Amino acid sequence: MEEKIKMHCPHCGVSLLARTDEDLVGRCPVCDGLFRCAVKRTKNKDKKDKKRGAGTRLILKQRFSAKRIALMGVFVALAYGLSFLEIPIFPAAPFLKLDFGNVFILLISLLLGPIEGIIVCILKEFLRLIGSSSGGVGELANMAVTTAYILLPAFVYRFRKGLKHVIPCLIAACVIGTGAALLANRFINFPLYMGSGAAQAFASLWGYVLGFNLIKTAAIGLLTALLYKRLSNFLKKLKF
Repeated sequence: MEEKIKMHCPHCGVSLLARTDEDLVGRCPVCDGLFRCAVKRTKNKDKKDKKRGAGTRLILKQRFSAKRIALMGVFVALAYGLSFLEIPIFPAAPFLKLDFGNVFILLISLLLGPIEGIIVCILKEFLRLIGSSSGGVGELANMAVTTAYILLPAFVYRFRKGLKHVIPCLIAACVIGTGAALLANRFINFPLYMGSGAAQAFASLWGYVLGFNLIKTAAIGLLTALLYKRLSNFLKKLKF
């Protein structure tokens, strides 16, 4: 049975019944004006939208497969656990403590991608909220600094493999991460803990903050470069 759809003449507005089996041109019996039935075009658009939606679901399914989610969970646990091994390196600024939790965040960013790295970072900082004395403000600052640090090498590595591309990106990431840390300490951490004396305190300690974050980002980048290849080969054997 031929399928028809109700439509209106674009010229006089009279109701018409048009076939939907082809993209036809008809003539209105009232005003003798020509009209085109765009039902087929609409159907084709719907098909394309369905294909696009299916493609998006497939990409998400592949990107967040059970194996990849499990690996992200392992890296969240490692980053969280290692973040408690803190080493103060400047006696004049004992609150600046070095930890290597971000090694695993940078590693997962290179292994799986920047989005996965950010997710691991968020989950790790969410766990750090347990027992936090900053009410989440310090964790938010750490999240922003870590994200600024990992984005460049993670994005570049998706398109350019090899140490000759990774090392310059890690060096640039040290500068970006240190700059973000200076801003976070000046406008978030120092005001949080030192109140009205934050500006004066930062003016006297910014050199320690600068040196500390240069050392931290460089150490994390170096450890990541040393561990990445072995870990990547291991995961390939596991068919990740």
